[in-house]
Amino acid sequence: MSLLDTVTKAFVPVRREGWPFVGAFFAAAVVLGLIWDPLFWIGLALTGWCAYFFRDPQRVTPLDDDIVVSPADGVVSAIGPAVPPAELGLGDAERTRISVFMNVFSVHVNRAPVRGRVTTLAYKPGKFLNADLDKASRENERNGFVFDSPHGAVAAVQVAGLVARRIISFCEEGEELGAGERIGLIRFGSRVDVYLPPEATPQVFAGQMAVAGETVIAAYGRPRPAPVTRVS
Repeated sequence: MSLLDTVTKAFVPVRREGWPFVGAFFAAAVVLGLIWDPLFWIGLALTGWCAYFFRDPQRVTPLDDDIVVSPADGVVSAIGPAVPPAELGLGDAERTRISVFMNVFSVHVNRAPVRGRVTTLAYKPGKFLNADLDKASRENERNGFVFDSPHGAVAAVQVAGLVARRIISFCEEGEELGAGERIGLIRFGSRVDVYLPPEATPQVFAGQMAVAGETVIAAYGRPRPAPVTRVS
């Protein structure tokens, strides 16, 4: 690999939804610099962080209907039984829920955990508690997706965090998606909950790091051959 290739691959594309924020940070840096020179450099560093926050790297996703991939980058913060949010229409029975917590340095572009049709897309306004708290799943602003997968309904819920104030969806109800395709974005700290069918078995542990579209968080049956992959 040439030096030019190395440098080029070090730069990750920024989501278009992030450019207004990057521009606002830079404008603030210029204004603050007119007041006091060191403030410009502080503002410029924050502008760089803002661009880094909205990065959208490619991912290599296993193409296997017998697995569930992580919808988010971050730490697996909780695994256990929970009742899905009522607006998803999945009933009152508990399902295994896997939560992935994103801090302000994580990639915040979220991806489909499974292949399937989006049968439900439900936004729910709410509070902005620390997304690492269990009650955040019930009380915070959130946006839920239900996928009609080959193994039944799988839900992914974007949960706003302490400083998040805007959840963005990239898809619509009725849309067919492949596992690992981009489904949305949460601005500035949050988490994503995945609600699994009864037959799915978690393949991760609390405290483990997960990569959106790549890390296998659950599976149906064993053993399985090495999967085919897709870069997106």
